[in-house]
Amino acid sequence: MADAAAFPMEGRCTCGAVRFRLESPPLFVHCCHCRWCQREIGSAFALNAMIETDRVTQLQGKPEPVAIPSESGKGQTILRCPACRIALWSHYAGAGEKIAFVRVGTLEDPDSLPPDIHIYTDSKQPWVVLPPGVPTVPEYYRASDYWPAESLERRRARKG
Repeated sequence: MADAAAFPMEGRCTCGAVRFRLESPPLFVHCCHCRWCQREIGSAFALNAMIETDRVTQLQGKPEPVAIPSESGKGQTILRCPACRIALWSHYAGAGEKIAFVRVGTLEDPDSLPPDIHIYTDSKQPWVVLPPGVPTVPEYYRASDYWPAESLERRRARKG
């Protein structure tokens, strides 16, 4: 889990037209190795910090929502800078708009949010070496098996 002392933490798009701040540590950080994320990101994996959307404060500019398909068939909305088109975060149908999946690479200190779990490792690129000590699962998982109690409670509060 992320060190609470590092928060709040700011992030931005490449051109700086959109700036935002995470007001608290995320619920959990996924490193997703599914083929869909590989295609969408254009790299070997996607690194997303899951956080309550109301804990993401807009500081400058307004990201543009772009609806796209997803592997689940339920779609997702990617929030992009309207100028440079960088993806800042997503809302997936399963979590709805209450949870933002923030692209860790858009944060000013991305090093402070390493993955809490590697998911869909059955389809990871063969040259990616996963670090010891970090949970890995072949597909998805149950949050109750991996998330810290505080994160589970925060998630329950959003569903209620």
